[in-house]
Amino acid sequence: MSKSQQLTQLSKFLTEGMQAYAMKALQTIQSYQHTIRNWFNGRTVQSFVSLFLVGAFLSIAVASCSGSSSASKNDVKLKIVSFSVTKAAHDQIIPKFVQKWKQEHNQNVTFEQSYGGSGAQAAAVIAGLQEADIVHLALPLDISKIALAGLIKSGWETKAPRNGIVSKSVAAIVTREGNPKGINTWADLTKDGVKVIAANPKTSGIAIWEFLAFWGSVSLTGGDEATALDYVTKVYKNTPILTKDAREASNLFFQQNQGDVLINYENEVILAGKNGTQLPYVVPQVNISIDNPVAVVDKNVDKHGTREVAQAFVDFLYSTEAQREFAKLQYRPVNPTVTQEVASQYQPIKILFTSQDLGGWDIIQKKFFGDGAIFDKIKAASKA
Repeated sequence: MSKSQQLTQLSKFLTEGMQAYAMKALQTIQSYQHTIRNWFNGRTVQSFVSLFLVGAFLSIAVASCSGSSSASKNDVKLKIVSFSVTKAAHDQIIPKFVQKWKQEHNQNVTFEQSYGGSGAQAAAVIAGLQEADIVHLALPLDISKIALAGLIKSGWETKAPRNGIVSKSVAAIVTREGNPKGINTWADLTKDGVKVIAANPKTSGIAIWEFLAFWGSVSLTGGDEATALDYVTKVYKNTPILTKDAREASNLFFQQNQGDVLINYENEVILAGKNGTQLPYVVPQVNISIDNPVAVVDKNVDKHGTREVAQAFVDFLYSTEAQREFAKLQYRPVNPTVTQEVASQYQPIKILFTSQDLGGWDIIQKKFFGDGAIFDKIKAASKA
């Protein structure tokens, strides 16, 4: 073997790995000492070998650092679980985030998405059927249920921008062409012969907002609780079918031509119109602020090792860029800059109340939607 081949073999051996090299360095020196002494005609070999090894260490270290900085990090997969009508917005927002993260972190992010009724989605997350990294649901109550199950840290809403609310809407009443039943206010929903299409509060976020809009339209405008109970009971007597979510209610009304009136999100109604299904609608002047929250699912992101990216996506949802996408789909944005930009696009509302005006979510859940509470009694009475 020539001297050049011997040195090449030595260099190859050194570059196989820092750990292996450190363990075998002394043996290597001893093994090649005679050959190197002959090559250098008896000149001092110790200083040469020492310098050579130092150079090898530095070369390997530099190559290792260079490789880690230039190569892409491992890909990350996030799972977002959301309520049915947010898909159109997420389809626009997610690619923008993916591109931004790739540019800033040289890392590919992919999303697994699931959409359905908000209550059913929350139940699936709690049961472990949906290992969501992020939940964007129809109402804070559903995220609070996930927190109570130990998957999200308590106080999640106080730690997030806008109390965790990332998109807003209000309730809208949609009628048939020409509005033959003359439905213009909440009170008109109790007219004889009117068939209302609505969702089920046990599975759907929009259904809870609908119920609260019905109740608050009476109790927050001078009526007592007995009057509110009588009114809401009459509305549900006019509701032959309770769908599982907002999307199914829309399909039943628009595609299958069932019912005289549909209660739905303002943004969902406008989106249907943009997609070619345009029918008259009214936004009642007494209305409820429909507040949609988002949260990182702490237990799952820690399990998946996705906390950094998941939190970055949640933060991105509040950005001007993302909020403009929500606004394009007629959500009422929470970003002040975008709110000001699009204020003229929305119908003004005379009395806009919130869940807090009805006691807050703990009271709302216990009073209206717990087992045997007001909604169960109304549902039983409506079937009688």
